[in-house]
Amino acid sequence: MNFINTIASQGSYPYYIFITLLFIVLFIAMKMILNFALKRWGRRARKSKSPVDDFIIRIIRGSAIWVVFAFLLHVFSAYLKEDERSFFLFEQISRILLILTIGWLIIQIVRALFHFWRKKFDIQNPDNLEARKRLTQISMIERIAVIIVAFIFVSIALMTIESVRQLGVSLLASAGLAGIILGFAAQRSFGQVFSGIQIAFTQPIRLDDVVVIEGEWGRIEEINITYAVVKIWDERRLIVPIDYFLNNPIQNWTRNSSNILGTAMLYVSYDLPVEPLRQELARLVTGNPLWDGRVQNIQVTDSREWYKELRVLVSSSNSSSNWDLRVEVREKLIDFINTNYPGSFAKIHGDVPTNEVGKTSGTNKF
Repeated sequence: MNFINTIASQGSYPYYIFITLLFIVLFIAMKMILNFALKRWGRRARKSKSPVDDFIIRIIRGSAIWVVFAFLLHVFSAYLKEDERSFFLFEQISRILLILTIGWLIIQIVRALFHFWRKKFDIQNPDNLEARKRLTQISMIERIAVIIVAFIFVSIALMTIESVRQLGVSLLASAGLAGIILGFAAQRSFGQVFSGIQIAFTQPIRLDDVVVIEGEWGRIEEINITYAVVKIWDERRLIVPIDYFLNNPIQNWTRNSSNILGTAMLYVSYDLPVEPLRQELARLVTGNPLWDGRVQNIQVTDSREWYKELRVLVSSSNSSSNWDLRVEVREKLIDFINTNYPGSFAKIHGDVPTNEVGKTSGTNKF
């Protein structure tokens, strides 16, 4: 303090300019020292097999600079005690920065822990039901935990400001269970949050589930607190409010397992024998990697005045494989009929309404 006062009298413009320049120089110097230390530590961490040190470096790199800034601001505010307004302002800013930095640090630790837990589950495995259950719960709990931590630390930061201290106290008090329930029940947006929590534990849908919703076939790509993202087969995204899955019926093709049956419909004349088609179907699926070996069959499921309806039924380990298998089987059976029994497909006669052909009692459009 005496050293600074010898350069410029306290409260004068040169005094404030010198304080500002000294603050900037020290901040840049400490930032350079910090970056140098982190680079050296990073080189050592890359040689290590453990991911823990890499995680610690990422955490420090993001938060340390703000801790340094808040610390310097607190130290240099002591040189402004003669100017009470400036002193109070800088003290306030340094406290708020420190609180928010600690909150951000805790959020990063929470995210890292949940990321570590997610790595234990592999949804690439065809038999991934248990992994999808756990990942759905982990993703939802992580988002809720991050929101709670952010809510608490923002409330604490507000409590340090005299003019809005009561607001911070009120927000923090509302984090109690009774306050949350009453507040959430009063607003639709909070109702969405409760729906998200309910879905995380009851799990009518899970991550990577195959669903048919609003006439669209796709997979659950994300489940957030208030909405879910469905990746449509043609790579569009359907954004669905989270409570939709609790209030509306949907088709979930992987609710208990990913195994699925699929159909391909053929409309042929009465003189076409079915047994040769059954033999051809058995030949087509035997050894086909898309077929899981459970079900393959052809049945006459309907008869009309001019034609009969054949349902080709095949099974696969998942819906994507089943789609490809049905397309392949349909194509090759059509070629087989045209080659060996030409003219055997249904023909529309003049007195038959065109909408009669294709009427089925169980056609699967997907």
